[in-house]
Amino acid sequence: MRLLVLATFVVILNETILINAIPRLMDSLRITEQSAQWVSTAFMLTMAAVIPITGWFLQRVTTRQAYAIAMGVFLAGTVLSAVAPSFEVLLLGRIVQAAGTAVMMPLLMTTLMIVVPEHDRGRVMGNVTLAISVAPALGPAVSGLILQVGSWRLLFVVVLPIAALVTLLGLRKVDNISEPQVSSIDWLSVTVAALGFGGLVYGLSLFGETDGGVGLGIGIVIAGVAAIAAFVIRQLKLQRTGVPLMDLRTLGHRTYGLSLALMSIGFLAMLGSMILLPLYLQNMRGLSPLETGLLIMPGGLAMGLLGPTVGKVLDRFGSRPLVLPGSIGMVLALGGFTQVSMTMPYWQVLGLHALLMVSLAATFTPVFTLGMGALPPHLYSHGSSMLGTLQQVAAAFGTALVVTVMSARTGHLVADGVAAVPAQLSGMKLAFGVAAALTLVTIVVAAKLPRRIAAADAQDHDSAADQPT
Repeated sequence: MRLLVLATFVVILNETILINAIPRLMDSLRITEQSAQWVSTAFMLTMAAVIPITGWFLQRVTTRQAYAIAMGVFLAGTVLSAVAPSFEVLLLGRIVQAAGTAVMMPLLMTTLMIVVPEHDRGRVMGNVTLAISVAPALGPAVSGLILQVGSWRLLFVVVLPIAALVTLLGLRKVDNISEPQVSSIDWLSVTVAALGFGGLVYGLSLFGETDGGVGLGIGIVIAGVAAIAAFVIRQLKLQRTGVPLMDLRTLGHRTYGLSLALMSIGFLAMLGSMILLPLYLQNMRGLSPLETGLLIMPGGLAMGLLGPTVGKVLDRFGSRPLVLPGSIGMVLALGGFTQVSMTMPYWQVLGLHALLMVSLAATFTPVFTLGMGALPPHLYSHGSSMLGTLQQVAAAFGTALVVTVMSARTGHLVADGVAAVPAQLSGMKLAFGVAAALTLVTIVVAAKLPRRIAAADAQDHDSAADQPT
């Protein structure tokens, strides 16, 4: 378990490690903000496409094989990214990295459920969640330290030997805890889902382009929405005749549906702010990557370290004292960021970011617990898969949305004769404003959630009769 947690920490760290390097990438590879944000967006979308397949994959291979394949793919992607001669090759490397990362998370959770006795699962799950939460929070700080002494390629060069060592240790120590089973998967569903979600986010990213990309973007968004509709129809058919990739009967459970919506919007806000802050602090305020990383590290650490405390409060008082204040805190923090300026004190930036991260910490654990607790056991795997997939899609969507809004507003003002810096500042304020407006929905959703899992179970008891045919 320790080795699996360490391996998962190393691979998840890479989800956010390049966010702080985006200004450096824009300069080094001569690319726009829209292009640069895809080093994070493509990572998230790949995870969203691969996570639904992992249940089938983990059934067909042994534990050691799954570990070797996941870490091997991750190492290959890291090498490819480190030597990438162009942005396109770097993007490919990130996609390969993400494919390996997507397998490690379900492998860790599956192993935990099998190996750890039931009376110890809560404690172990708390420590695992702590590690997984701290990893993306530390990404910008770690990258800031590395970027201070070298180029963005060092981000991958440093990770490579650490990941290789963890892989070798794991192959020596990890035992097989399950036997492979023959199972099937609907590859049409996999393909349509990837095209739908990928098309939606890619189309949105084109809206900020100044060279006629809006028309193409609208067309791709419409095609993406059509593919998602086809995916939904396919899943509804498979629920009657076969095994769906995602069982949409999970959405028939009210508490789960509300939890899914709240977590998706939360991830959208978190990644959206994480992509905007380095652009503001480095490009506009002139901070170094290290200074940027150190400024936003306290908030990220607070989010991870509060995990166990939030769990104890949830057990004692229920979800309402956590989720409702957390949702309000998200809105206040993002609303505060709409006031960014060239003279905003750095302590204020740190405080707003810390408020956002603490609010997310107070929200995620209770919402995840409530949502999964509202489902009957036969839908656990589908509920977990849908939650993991939509988290990544929402994060990718949020990243593309805020960068697109900022770029479109900036381009419009520059075309009207406004100076570059005030134009970009106005674009950034509008992007934070859009994110704050979206998070207003979380307050409404939070108010409708039950206080405890028992209430959720009772509330959804009638829906639990939806047994698979």
